[in-house]
Order: sequence, then structure tokens, then C-alpha cells
Amino acid sequence: MTAETKRYDIIVVGGGNAGLCAAVTAAETGARVAILESAPKTYRGGNSRHTRNFRCMHEGPLSVLTGSYGEDEYFEDLMLVTKGVTDETLARLTIRTSEECLPWMESQGVRFQPSLSGTLSLSRTNAFFLGGGKALVNAYYNRCEDLGIDVYYDAEVRHVHVEGDRFSHCDVTIDGESLRLEGRAVVLASGGFQADLDWLTRAWGPAAANFLIRGTPYNRGVVLKDMLDQGAESVGDPTQCHAVAIDGRAPKFDGGIVTRLDCVPFSVVVNQNGDRFYDEGEDVWPKRYAIWGRLVAAQPDQVGYSIIDSKSIDLFMPSVFPPIVADTLEGLAQQLGISGDKLTRTVERFNAACRPGNFHPTEKDGLATSGLEPAKTNWARPIDTPPYYGYSLRPGVTFTYLGLKVSPDAQVQTAQGPLANVWAAGEIMAGSILGQGYLAGFGMTIGTVFGRIAGREAAAHVA
Repeated sequence: MTAETKRYDIIVVGGGNAGLCAAVTAAETGARVAILESAPKTYRGGNSRHTRNFRCMHEGPLSVLTGSYGEDEYFEDLMLVTKGVTDETLARLTIRTSEECLPWMESQGVRFQPSLSGTLSLSRTNAFFLGGGKALVNAYYNRCEDLGIDVYYDAEVRHVHVEGDRFSHCDVTIDGESLRLEGRAVVLASGGFQADLDWLTRAWGPAAANFLIRGTPYNRGVVLKDMLDQGAESVGDPTQCHAVAIDGRAPKFDGGIVTRLDCVPFSVVVNQNGDRFYDEGEDVWPKRYAIWGRLVAAQPDQVGYSIIDSKSIDLFMPSVFPPIVADTLEGLAQQLGISGDKLTRTVERFNAACRPGNFHPTEKDGLATSGLEPAKTNWARPIDTPPYYGYSLRPGVTFTYLGLKVSPDAQVQTAQGPLANVWAAGEIMAGSILGQGYLAGFGMTIGTVFGRIAGREAAAHVA
């Protein structure tokens, strides 16, 4: 049976933030555009529906953002979390271009909430979506409808046909029916491979069986693998990912942003043996929270426990699941399933190493332990005021960093040179910029910047 054939100027594979930005940008030039979204309509938007904010450079107050956040400071923040594992050209391009993106987003119907203050310390650097990521996704889909973009849901792309240096068509299955979509250009924005547990286990080993997939279950890396098999150049490490420490009670898939825990800076974190294993006070949470997924992944059974007392319970955003609570450390340990004697000794050693000083919960305060390994370098206050609270932590993978190598114009590269009419944006190419670590809101920045670039370049090609 011959598959039905449909023809477009530009096909966008993926219906999250990057793909939507590409589709809208291209359609505004008059190009005929189709979006292939692997999720059903209810779950459209990929990981973007779980996001909250967009990290944006600005030389002065901009929309809801306060003060200024220049290119060099932004780049230094990125270098801090990636430890230099980044493509500086692409990174600085992303940072510089972000300033023009925020007004463009507003022009497409995306709304932002008033600037935030308090524990996140983000009012100057990050603009938060009014209604969260789902509202952003819905705004873009409304815009797609206005522009006459065809959206196919439950669209499983089986193969992206590349002959020589040119894309010709996609083979797609929708509700069991085969469809052939021909295009003069294609934008690949279908995310990483985190929901393919076999692939994740091949990269990480057996430990990956205990990971929780915080992101969408529809990012299985099918298009990524297809392109790599056809000679597209890869970038990034398959073991590197956006992995945060999330509530151990979260679902296996799609728990999203609400499963994140922000209590680590005000706690001591121990493993199953009751031992501390890293500096909980290394930096303010937006810059350091994404390292904790990998840290917990390296512990026995890939689990950790955050222990706080009543002095700190109101210093971070409330958790979606209530904390475990007890009047004694021994009672708390029993409920968490770890040794009460060992936890008590660990906390007593920590408390003895704490020193007097001024505590400032919203900024690095230098209130550090003395003579303790590992040290806690900020916010080190004794855990000594009952009741005591605890959370189990597990690695929550949002997206993986193995991806396609692209040029500054978002063009997909091969060993022989660029593909003439293939562009990529979002998580499928973010490993060029995020070699490791993560910076809050930066994934949305990469997707928005490179989505717009890919849409613009694809439209210019077909014109």
C-alpha cells in the first residue's frame, strides 16, 4: 500500500518550544509549514510545557526583568556550570540574541509574570512565564493556527530521508496510517533520547534503571539516531544530561518541574549509608541545582536524603509532596529507611563544624563549616531545631546532551560538510553549548534562539 503524500515548503519535526519558534518564524515569511508532534494533543509541547522561565541578557530593565544582565556576566555563569565544556561561538550567539527574543516572544502572545524576588534570586536574569510552560506552548500553538500551519499530532517519524546532502521527505505514522511528507527544507527539533531507557542504560550502565525521567516520555531519540546513522556529526557526551535531584516519590515519567526540590542549600544531604558526599552550599540554587542529579546518581542505589530542621522549612519553595517529619533524627531516619545512629553522628559532626556568622538565605553568605570534609561553604547552620524534615532524592533526567552538530546558522553538519536543507534547534543540538551542567532557564534560551534562526534560514532557503 502506497503512503499518502503531502508536500510542504518546510517540515518541522518536533512540537516543543524550539520547533514552534522555527515554525512561526518560517510561516511569517509566507512559507507553507507543517509540524510533526509525536505526542497527542493533550501532551503537546515536549519538555517545554514543564518549564517556567527564560534566561535573558539585557543591558537595562527589559519587560519584567530588573537591572541589567550583560553578555560577559551571563557567559561567566554558563562557564561556571559547564566548567568550560561549551562552544563559545554558539554560546555567545545564544546569549547575545536572547535580548531580542523576549520582545518577540511577547509579540507572539507569550505573557510574563511580574519579576520575582526571594530564594530563587532570578528577578534580574530570568523572565517567568505567566501560567508556566504550558501557557507558553499554548500561545505558540494559537499563533500557528493563525498562520495556517498544519500540525500533526501522534506523528511518529520513522525516517528522515537524506540523499547526498539533501533532505527529501519524512516517513511518518499517524494512528497506524503511513504518511509521506515531502519538503524543500526540514527543521529537526525533536529533543534528546532520555525516554529511551535502553539507550540511557547503554550510556550510563545499570544505574540508569533507578533514574526517574522528569521530562516528556515522547523524546526517545528516534530522529537523533536516524540522523546519526545517516552520517550527521554528533556532539556531546551521552552520559551528560540535565539531571536534577528530584523527589524520590515522583513518577517514572513526566513528573516535570513540580517534582524538583529546592531545599538542598539549607540541608545536609546524605546517602543511604548516612554519609555526606558534597558541599550543599557551593552556590545559589539556580546555578548549582542541576549538578545534584549526577551527584545522587553516583551514590549507592542512586538515592540521597536531604535533612533540614524547622529553622529552614520555610526558606525554599514548597514541595509537591509533603516532607517526611519527625521529632528526632532517629525517628526521621527510620521513616527514610536509613540508620538512625549513623544519621545522628553525621549531623552531630556537621553541627560541631558550624561557626557563628551572618546567615543570608538569598545570597552566598560565607557561613561555612570548619574542619569538615566535605565542607559546606555557605548557609552552614546547625541542624538542631525539631521537628526535623527529610526528603528522598533521586536523579531526575530532563533531557540528554548528545546531539547533532550545527553551525551558527543552525545547519546540521556532516564530515563532508553541511546538509544543504537541514537545520536543527533545541535539545537535539543543545549539547554544543551545554557540554555538562545546567543554568536555570537556559534550555529555553537555546531553543528560542536557534528555533528562530533555523526557521529564518529554512525560509530563506525555500524562498
